[in-house]
Amino acid sequence: MPWTDLRWWGRPPPGGVGRAAGTVQCVLLLVRHGRTAHNASRRLLGRLDVPLDELGERQADALAAVPAIAGARRVVTSPLLRCRATAERLGPPVSVDERWVEVDYGVHDGTPLDEVPAELWASWRDDLAFCPPGGEALAAVAARVRTACDELWAEATEADVVVVTHVSPIKAAVAWALGAPDEAVWRMFVEVASLHRIGGSGSRPVLHSFNEVAHRPSR
Repeated sequence: MPWTDLRWWGRPPPGGVGRAAGTVQCVLLLVRHGRTAHNASRRLLGRLDVPLDELGERQADALAAVPAIAGARRVVTSPLLRCRATAERLGPPVSVDERWVEVDYGVHDGTPLDEVPAELWASWRDDLAFCPPGGEALAAVAARVRTACDELWAEATEADVVVVTHVSPIKAAVAWALGAPDEAVWRMFVEVASLHRIGGSGSRPVLHSFNEVAHRPSR
């Protein structure tokens, strides 16, 4: 089945996912940060360094109760406050990796989604090398995330690793796991405070779940 036929799901299959005896030796747990006021008001949120809102803090606490996260070796996080605040609530030791920061929307950062010009969306979708004024291309995000995933994959063969990050890096990491083209990011939707699991029994990563939100309080 080609990757374009995949149907994403929001909860793990019956019996759960993750490390099963003799089958899964390594797991990367990708976490999107808890909600912020900018998320709630539907604004582009790239490098603006805003805190979690009250619901976002509760969502981070709920993530900490997920057994696989609590049992991980360590947590890697984007340097932005909303990710660091989420990561610090999870339990395992935390380290910062700049490669997991969100895409830079440049002059458009903070713009309400309904006010983003249609031609701007078209430029992003048609050309992954497109870079908004003062911002970053999605191709650059994909390149740095692939490098980070390659490094963490070697570590995760010994113990689970959590990465707390943002929408664009999570999409890029999923494309890396699937061996899908970078354009696949436009066929994914990543929920706030969602969990995504990449496992495998050898050198090839396998996507075990996408957009898990059953743990997440909605209010």
